[in-house]
Amino acid sequence: MRFTQSLRPLLPGLALCLAVTGAAFAAQKVEEALFGRAWLEALVLAIVIGTTLRSLWTPDRRWFPGISFSAKILLEVAVVLLGVSISAKTILAAGPWMLLGIAGVVASAIGASLVIGRLLRLPPRMALLVACGNSICGNSAIAAVAPVIGADGEDVAASIGFTAVLGVGVVLGLPLLGMALHMDGLQYGALAGLIVYAVPQVLAAAAPLGPAAIQMGTLVKLVRVLMLGPVCLLLSLVAPRLGGEGATKRPALHHLVPWFIIGFLALLAARSFGLIPVALIAPAANWASILTVVSMAALGLGVDVRSVAGAGGRVTAAVVFSLLVLGGISLAFIHALHIA
Repeated sequence: MRFTQSLRPLLPGLALCLAVTGAAFAAQKVEEALFGRAWLEALVLAIVIGTTLRSLWTPDRRWFPGISFSAKILLEVAVVLLGVSISAKTILAAGPWMLLGIAGVVASAIGASLVIGRLLRLPPRMALLVACGNSICGNSAIAAVAPVIGADGEDVAASIGFTAVLGVGVVLGLPLLGMALHMDGLQYGALAGLIVYAVPQVLAAAAPLGPAAIQMGTLVKLVRVLMLGPVCLLLSLVAPRLGGEGATKRPALHHLVPWFIIGFLALLAARSFGLIPVALIAPAANWASILTVVSMAALGLGVDVRSVAGAGGRVTAAVVFSLLVLGGISLAFIHALHIA
């Protein structure tokens, strides 16, 4: 009874996300029938359809619980299931230079983004929020860093205003860049893992270039997210210089290591030690794909294009320029390591 009562508020939004998902798969089938292949896969189409619907119609409160559940929980479950399809061999094959290089990319991007923010006359705390959000993992990084540096609510609200719209834009546009640069799956996966904000969004951004891109992108992105702990620790040492209330507060553990990353690593370890039956690997991967499409529909339905304008011109400019610099650093890293 309690389960039914807790599930009932989710049903309207969840049904809407499933409807958008069905429309995305149907549109993919139409593409395949007309052109012999799907130029835009269901993952991307779900975002486009959801965003278009959200731009034409503002849902009332009853739709929000299901949309939020689909965008967050279902997508995190999809990431956990993805751990079944990756083994320790994939990680070990990356080698120490790649792991060190990813850390170097994050550090360089934070530094460059911080300089850009200060040149655009953003306050120090705002510049730090934008730098960490852009360079590590978007809203999750902002949520973790904010209490460490004593950022107030206005700083946080302004700095996260860009992530929904710009994050979707990156997911949609990055595959086109990868194809234009004639990147293979591993190269493009590394690029997606280094640039895309959220771990789950890497799945959507990498999917157009195949399974190798998804695996490499997920691996690179997880290493990038794990940089959040050391960054928060370092900021806690310099935060008192910034002033403000709560500037020495430590972030919650679940902000530093989200549960779905722990789950992903647990299934990865189980797969590596042969604890997962081979017969379950393909179904787990299929469910991960389906849940990701549903979540991308929810992501689109949650995008309010007006949020970019609400973030402010200087914040938006700082994020865009920082993202371009991150892209340049990432491409240089991929070229230097000869990823192929």
